[in-house]
Amino acid sequence: MNVYAPILILGLLAFGFAAFSVVTASITGPKRYNRARVDAYECGVEPTPQPVGGGRFPVKYYLTAMLYIIFDIEIVFLYPWAVAFDRLELFGLIEMVLFIVTVLVVYAYVWRRRGLEWD
Repeated sequence: MNVYAPILILGLLAFGFAAFSVVTASITGPKRYNRARVDAYECGVEPTPQPVGGGRFPVKYYLTAMLYIIFDIEIVFLYPWAVAFDRLELFGLIEMVLFIVTVLVVYAYVWRRRGLEWD
């Protein structure tokens, strides 16, 4: 139990600070609400009305999100592989080539769907 005591103390301090901040802000914060304060913030431009069904996002939005996630995951896997490359030998090289090929398939799909064009 002594090993986990610093982690427990740090967690309690973090929770205490967060609770103290929320309570203090609610007590000392301004209570004046008006139309501009409760409206959604859109960079100083009047908010545009949303369609009933929530509207549709263009496909490029999803392709960009997919591209970000795929390449983010690729970087997460490439760092440990690069560190342990000497110990993995041929098996590690083959596995990483297969992984990069799957990433290139996704990249080719996005390219074909014109997800990289920003016009």
